[in-house]
Amino acid sequence: MNFITPDTLYLCIDQGGHASRAIVFNHEGVMVGSAYCDVNTEHPAKYFVEHDANEVITSIKNSIHQVLEKLGDKKKHIVSAGLATQRSNVVCWNKKTGEALSPVISWQDRRNHEWLKQFDEKNEYIHKKTGLFLSPHYGASKLRWCLDNIPEVKTALNNNTLVFGPMSSFISYHLTKEKFLLADPVNASRTQLWNLKTHHWDDELLELFDIPVTALPYCVPSIHVYGTIELDEFITPLRLVSGDQSAAMYAYGQLQPDTAYINTGTGAFLSRSSGPLALYSRRLLTSLIFRDSELKGDSQNHFVLEGTVNGAGSALEWLSHQYPDSHLFRNLPGWLNEVEIPPLFLNAVSGLAAPFWLPDLMSKFNQEANVKEKAVAIVESIIFLLITCLEEMCKLHSPPEQIQITGGLASLDELNQRLADLSGLPVYRPTECEATARGTAYLLADHPTHWPEQDAGTWFDPEENTELKKRYKNWTTLMHEEIRK
Repeated sequence: MNFITPDTLYLCIDQGGHASRAIVFNHEGVMVGSAYCDVNTEHPAKYFVEHDANEVITSIKNSIHQVLEKLGDKKKHIVSAGLATQRSNVVCWNKKTGEALSPVISWQDRRNHEWLKQFDEKNEYIHKKTGLFLSPHYGASKLRWCLDNIPEVKTALNNNTLVFGPMSSFISYHLTKEKFLLADPVNASRTQLWNLKTHHWDDELLELFDIPVTALPYCVPSIHVYGTIELDEFITPLRLVSGDQSAAMYAYGQLQPDTAYINTGTGAFLSRSSGPLALYSRRLLTSLIFRDSELKGDSQNHFVLEGTVNGAGSALEWLSHQYPDSHLFRNLPGWLNEVEIPPLFLNAVSGLAAPFWLPDLMSKFNQEANVKEKAVAIVESIIFLLITCLEEMCKLHSPPEQIQITGGLASLDELNQRLADLSGLPVYRPTECEATARGTAYLLADHPTHWPEQDAGTWFDPEENTELKKRYKNWTTLMHEEIRK
């Protein structure tokens, strides 16, 4: 428990697909300083998506250094730090020297999807243990690929110097002086090797995927002593490690049972709280988003049902690379208002996730179109996939009364309005849409009861939109036809 004063500050590190951010909040949830450093993404081969592991660490340290400089003498009031990362990224390193033995392999990476098909009949078995469906987006197949294809990883394993697992473990190792080898529950769960009930690596899954437990970090709760960050004569404990989407749900305080939460970025993620109870859906993920060992019994754990859309910001970026002179992201808000009847886009960028789970479906438009029409079609495909997940969620969970949307794509008014029109639910966009860091601060502050927004956000009330509903129906038909091929 932190000792709270009016000056208390929290350092929140948000490591995302395009940048590392260091943001400082006070105990009222007000941002008092921020900095970021870009991170490059590489695509060295088909299905490969990587980041340079050393660049990730450097970008985090540089962003922390910058925000501390901006704070000046106020940095002495920082009482603890928290780290939130992309959940399914993995990396291999030498546990004695800290040297990276692999790139950071992104959650978007599907390089080992063919190898994974041999376990198709185990899908339900894996789902019950991990809450996940068999997918190359999760860590197990990526770690197996590293063992099979990177000589330095094989050598380190033979020398008992290998450690691999969630990227969050690699980052906490490099940020702290103690060099603990620890895995938080949110990121550990995304390896597809972590058991939702035992909260540790699962022996049967380790045997199934032939992953050595001796090379994996030790599993601990979300709130834990991960070590001490020492940088530029600045010292603070790293007290929380979590996933970006998990932390984002807490951006505006305790989760509301009547609300469906959407966070957008490289992907888009729809979540609905089930509290301490793990609900299982035939097509959606059961995700642990927080675990606190200081609480008792089931209240230690917080679960959600989750639908994932892999091709959100990444799908728009995919299109922008095809039209490099289009200034797509700058023009997109205007295009959404101009284009009345866009084509349909079967969006399998980075693989088709919930509720279909097909890693190698080809993305395509249903007709010829120009760049502005294609961009609008991609935005609508994101909405269509989210609505499909919401419909699946409502088969198991009572319908929500409202949707809250955050993240980069939440800035698009027309996306929010169409989401409201198609769902029939009011959509709320907070003023501050960068939710991951703010949610991290809330958890670091030990769930304060007073965590208000500083300014009221924007509501998008549903309107009758016959043409949009018709396009959704046609898109659904086309998607199912394509899947059956």
